[in-house]
Amino acid sequence: MRTSQNGPFFMSAPTASAAATHPDRPVHAIGVTSPMANAIRALAMDAVQAANSGHPGLPMGAADVATVLFTQFLKYDPAAPNWADRDRFVLSAGHGSMLLYALLYLTGYEAMTLDQIKRFRQLGSITAGHPEYGHVPGVEMTTGPLGQGFATAVGMAIAERHMAAAFGAPVVDHKTYVLASDGDLMEGISQEAIALAGHLKLNKLIVLFDDNGISIDGPLTLADSVDQVKRFEAAGWASWRIDGHDHKQIADALAKAQKSDRPVMIACRTTIGFGSPNKAGKSSSHGSPLGADEIKITREALGWSAAPFEIPADILKEWRKAGERSKAAHAEWDKRFAALDGAKRAEFTRRMKGELPKASLDAAVKAVKESLTATPKEIATRSASEFALESLVPAVPEMVGGSADLTGSNNTRTKSMKAMSAADFSGRFINYGIREHGMAAAMNGMTLHGGIIPYSGTFLVFSDYARPAMRLAALMGTRAIHVMTHDSIGLGEDGPTHQPVEHLAALRAIPNMRVFRPADAVETVECWQLALENATGPSVLALTRQNLPQLSKDFLSANRCAAGAYELVAASGKAQGKADVSIFATGSEVAIAVDGAKLLAEKGIAARVVSVPCFELLFAQPEATRRAIIGDAPVKIGVEAAIRQGWDAIIGSDGVFVGMTGFGASAPYKELYKKFGITAEAVADAAMKKLH
Repeated sequence: MRTSQNGPFFMSAPTASAAATHPDRPVHAIGVTSPMANAIRALAMDAVQAANSGHPGLPMGAADVATVLFTQFLKYDPAAPNWADRDRFVLSAGHGSMLLYALLYLTGYEAMTLDQIKRFRQLGSITAGHPEYGHVPGVEMTTGPLGQGFATAVGMAIAERHMAAAFGAPVVDHKTYVLASDGDLMEGISQEAIALAGHLKLNKLIVLFDDNGISIDGPLTLADSVDQVKRFEAAGWASWRIDGHDHKQIADALAKAQKSDRPVMIACRTTIGFGSPNKAGKSSSHGSPLGADEIKITREALGWSAAPFEIPADILKEWRKAGERSKAAHAEWDKRFAALDGAKRAEFTRRMKGELPKASLDAAVKAVKESLTATPKEIATRSASEFALESLVPAVPEMVGGSADLTGSNNTRTKSMKAMSAADFSGRFINYGIREHGMAAAMNGMTLHGGIIPYSGTFLVFSDYARPAMRLAALMGTRAIHVMTHDSIGLGEDGPTHQPVEHLAALRAIPNMRVFRPADAVETVECWQLALENATGPSVLALTRQNLPQLSKDFLSANRCAAGAYELVAASGKAQGKADVSIFATGSEVAIAVDGAKLLAEKGIAARVVSVPCFELLFAQPEATRRAIIGDAPVKIGVEAAIRQGWDAIIGSDGVFVGMTGFGASAPYKELYKKFGITAEAVADAAMKKLH
């Protein structure tokens, strides 16, 4: 018999029992349950069973927490999934995707139909095994790799505070909620995210920890004994425990969280696979279908008599009513937004759409190039980047920079940039601390939130620490710019631990990632322009520590780096396209290639030099353009202070490569270039040997 007690209506169900698998977490007796929460459980069971694949345990266990959040607290409008001031909900435990898909269907997101849920995990459906950003309205980000959602949500919360500082609370005033699993909190990235959020006092970030005490291998106690509440408290969070199946406790905790002056973590003790007589509280409910027989008795235990994929009309009506709960708030926001000054309203809209201020950006790039033409600079490309940023940052107000405790080395902070802090979120520079992974994830969150183009700095070798979040940005197709300096053995004395040799190839191997390695100050500003214009994926700027000559002396309004490669030096003494040798190089090795071509010219050999600042842009050109750039010289040489991997697409498998074959060494950089044979003389000798 249904009643209206305790929020969403409840009903009595037969009591089921299961053996406790954790000494501190007895499996909850089913007793009185919420039909609204049971609707989530039923859809999760049915979809996973139909797919014969998936994770029913988390949706069944976290259904009560999600029900209270979505029916009483979360601010959202299914009819306008991209409403700028909606609360963000991140399912960090992406394996429990059916929880989110069920919520989207039940609350009335048009794209999420029962047919899509029936096609869970099938080719062409929007209900992928893990939620994928851009496929489904209401999915704020792609999750699955544990810890990423949690850390990315920190970036969303930062973006909310920064945009509120820029445009005011009447326009920007929302929260970021995260549902996290024990796996999210065991991944190392979680500590970086917890510490950063606590330091910045991100009080609009609320994490709901699905504290079910179970991992794939069995009880969590097999591998972990951390008191997560104390861990979060130590980092400056407010944190406490509740019963994750008691709707009043959940609601009271969320109400308390609304008033916190710190980020909040609520440890919700739940039973994985709640309702299943034989699998509740056990790892067997985590990542496999319950099975037809178990689903039958689970339905009986929950008092759920509806057929598979069927939601009783009265329950669906209550859910749809919950989905309309924020329509009034949305309408009020529309009025406040309309009342803004016209210029401010237009600027907010532009930034949230991710559209660049083209006129000011183009003018800034032009000014930098004109300055370099008038006064050429022989500087490191990291310094050239800083020189460019002095003009770019004022021209593009949505740029928010940062560094992983290497600001003076990465040169990512301009003279005018104020640091962001808990007391003042209007700053445009973030001191991330030594947290490369958390930094990269937070950047993803800022981009996903909207209104910000994040960029950050670290050493190229430490891309290893940031790579999972960078890969996720590429998968989601989101703009984030990673300034990675000290890009080769050219960093010198710090030695092989800090000298990247395989990292350029590793980053180039990520689909939809653009890796820029500019040769001089002019190419650096051009690559910055291209990275900013790349709205559909992340970019890396690999920059030098050592000074480089400015090879481009004449002003050109066109961006020569846009094609990914261009002929910097034509072959002397030969008709165009009749060079004996084509030398391709990136970054600091372009100057070496130019000197090598001069040595060959002295021997009567016509060599052309092609600068290749971005492989990905070159490979994206039409075939005829690529062929024209690469040319048909009988000898092709690639020069890069890194490993050969990836170069054969340009020089061919029979091409000559002058670069690294192993790790570097500790010494002044000029000595290292000689030791490893990356010199103009080596380039010329390689060409001569190949020709003869």
